[in-house]
Amino acid sequence: MSHHIVEVKNLRYVYPDGTTALNDVSFRITHGESVAIIGANGAGKSTLLLHLNGYLLPNEGKIRIGDFPISKSTLPEIRRTVGMVFQDPDDQLFMPTVYDDVAFGPMNLGLPPTDVEERVKNALEKVGSLHLREKAPYYLSGGEKKRVAIATVLSMMPDILVMDEPTNGLDPFARRQLMGLLKEFHHTKIFTSHDLDMVLGVCERTIILNEGRVQADGSTREIFMDKDLLAGCRLEQPLSMQGCPICSGTK
Repeated sequence: MSHHIVEVKNLRYVYPDGTTALNDVSFRITHGESVAIIGANGAGKSTLLLHLNGYLLPNEGKIRIGDFPISKSTLPEIRRTVGMVFQDPDDQLFMPTVYDDVAFGPMNLGLPPTDVEERVKNALEKVGSLHLREKAPYYLSGGEKKRVAIATVLSMMPDILVMDEPTNGLDPFARRQLMGLLKEFHHTKIFTSHDLDMVLGVCERTIILNEGRVQADGSTREIFMDKDLLAGCRLEQPLSMQGCPICSGTK
């Protein structure tokens, strides 16, 4: 299943103002992996995710999604494979109703109306938002918008799910619901998050970005056990690991 593989080699990206966001970033993610990309604010996390769907193209280095290197000519295929949930749901919701937003992608795939209806229903049910289908996105709460934005991507049935800060704006119930959804998604998933307890519960692997470079890449639990590593990257252990003498390594 090579189409599920994400390979980044020596990626470098500099913004027009001269800010270097990513510098020599390399990693490989294989089918079915659940990988968190964490780091302090400004570490380059969101910039990296925007490269995985071709919204940004590298200044240097290469990115391959399955058999396709990311380039302007391969973007249609890349975006059918990689579903991207942005940090701000307003970047994804632009249609008159929730139904229209979630149906937009499947309709553009040329699916028949009955299949579109089924995909919309299933995606909204997965995020607990079927009751919002006729609502205007403009009037939704922040958490409701986030769930609908996730549904717009799920309706496309991507092979690789990429999410930028997926739990931002969610209440505890919606957060638990999202964690359950992520655990049920058996294809490749990659996301950034400051919610390190969620990372610990969902991801077997974690990559730390620090000032645009890969500082660590390995087992989530092993990385979270390394207090010195975390402190050097302006991070702390998940709350669930703090105060536990076994997890914190004090015993």
